[in-house]
Amino acid sequence: MNTAILLLHCPDRAGIVTDITNFISINSGNIIYLDQHVDHVENIFFMRMEWDLERFLIPYDKIEEYFNTLYAKKYGISFRLYFSGYRPRMAIFVSKMSHCLYDILARHTAGEWNVSIPLIISNHPDMEVVARRFDIPYHLFPVTRENRAEQERAELELLEEHGIDFIVLARYMQIVSADMIRRYPNRIINIHHSFLPAFAGARPYHAAFERGVKIIGATSHYVTEELDAGPIIEQDIVRVTHKDTVRDLINKGKDLEKIVLSRAVRKHIERKALAYKNKTVIFE
Repeated sequence: MNTAILLLHCPDRAGIVTDITNFISINSGNIIYLDQHVDHVENIFFMRMEWDLERFLIPYDKIEEYFNTLYAKKYGISFRLYFSGYRPRMAIFVSKMSHCLYDILARHTAGEWNVSIPLIISNHPDMEVVARRFDIPYHLFPVTRENRAEQERAELELLEEHGIDFIVLARYMQIVSADMIRRYPNRIINIHHSFLPAFAGARPYHAAFERGVKIIGATSHYVTEELDAGPIIEQDIVRVTHKDTVRDLINKGKDLEKIVLSRAVRKHIERKALAYKNKTVIFE
């Protein structure tokens, strides 16, 4: 089934849902998914709608123009239109840790996601053997304080050359620059090794161990210029006890990180994450 997916938000007012669903029905479309939410504090309406394009009367390349003219201007709607027939192109950034990378590549190989992975970028050579195993080109950009800006310019050129739609930081241990974030707004997904904002820093599991916590967590979020403070897409926790060692916490944390990151990537690919200000609306 070839479908169109509409993600939108606008000031809440009467008649929005009726008008938008009528737009689909009068043009012979069949709605197969509709979810909506109203933020009563901000008075903002959010919606995700998907419809079958088999008999839809408006050509693909005209749908956005029609919707913008007829409804977006009328209601002050901000929207994005996607088509299920298009496979998003995802770049993976990784450093030395393999658990998230293996999980992503295994899911991709198994056909779980409608996505293509043209390349993997790293600041270390360690994960090249993994990329070879999955037959994905591996590009090495060693980063130092002196060459950081030059290397990122080269990375951006490579991403543009391959038509990359979004980036996944699979435990990439470098801070992404403001320029890259501006080029990929709400399109860079990171995994944080903690249940934000607790125990941030370089040794979160050691800090959690010393504090005697009973849960540890992981958080996946869109990257913004404020470090580890972007809109959260997915979070989860796992229970621990006094019997767990630091090594136990690290192993449990790694399992959690790859699951949480993969859930977030899936939501992004399926167009079920809508970022607004510094939050996300996640459609089920």
